[in-house]
Amino acid sequence: MATVTINVGGMSCKNCVKSISDGLTALGGVQNVDASIEGKKVDVNYDESKVGVDAMKKAIYDLGFDVG
Repeated sequence: MATVTINVGGMSCKNCVKSISDGLTALGGVQNVDASIEGKKVDVNYDESKVGVDAMKKAIYDLGFDVG
């Protein structure tokens, strides 16, 4: 298992957090998502053999958020 922190712009409410969490957990291999509105970041625990960081960033971007 690995952990990555992804900076996310435009996350401003609990619905944003839920949307991002749901979108990431739908990807195979994502185990846990901890999104912080205040920190404008998402910490993701994932299985590197099943999903990559680029796929997670694309999923967040496709949901309408800025990814750093």
